Amino acid sequence: MSTLHVFVVSPDTKSERRFDLHITVEQLKSKLELFTGIPASTQLISVLNSEDDPTVVTQLSDNSKALGFYSLRDWQVLKVDDLNPSASFTGQLTDVSQVDKFELSDEAYAQRKDSVLAYKQQHQVGRFAPKTEITKEAPPSVGISVNSRCEVESSEPGLSKRGTIRFVGETKFASGVWVGIEYDEPFGKNDGSVKGDRYFTCRPNYGVFVKPEKVKPGDFPELELDMDEEM
Repeated sequence: MSTLHVFVVSPDTKSERRFDLHITVEQLKSKLELFTGIPASTQLISVLNSEDDPTVVTQLSDNSKALGFYSLRDWQVLKVDDLNPSASFTGQLTDVSQVDKFELSDEAYAQRKDSVLAYKQQHQVGRFAPKTEITKEAPPSVGISVNSRCEVESSEPGLSKRGTIRFVGETKFASGVWVGIEYDEPFGKNDGSVKGDRYFTCRPNYGVFVKPEKVKPGDFPELELDMDEEM
């Protein structure tokens, strides 16, 4: 094997590189200077076991030795440090803690005419857009009065479901207008409430909600059961 594959890391760079094992450490430093920015004369090269294992295996300290002298293997890490960072600015390019930050107060920013805020205000974008009031349409009139008597359409032949209208209007359980009815007999499904919301009050299983088209208001007295026909 004459070509070595390694990772090269420095305070400002990280890359994957290939080097000939026959070049000397001095020649290696000249190549590393091109992409780490660290002068060859101030480089300290440490060999780490791998990216996952930062154990220092050796240091390339003899400029006259070839890389093959150090028994390097593929995918080790060459860690390049700068012995004189003040001269080369090594690490200062990525350290933003020393950078002066431009700060502007909210009041001063609001006075600027070339800001995003000014653009949004001028063109009425986002929270500066005109507020449009959404008017809720009144529910359509169905001509059914509360407390009037009615008969409800039934799918069972010969069965008349009569009762008293207790509620007419919109509900939370479904869209549109609903009619709440208190049946004369326990033909219902509730006590005037659905899913915790109460619309009227009656005995359990006497209340029901139906669409207006199934309700026929009128003079419908309570039906009397013929006890003689029951055994």
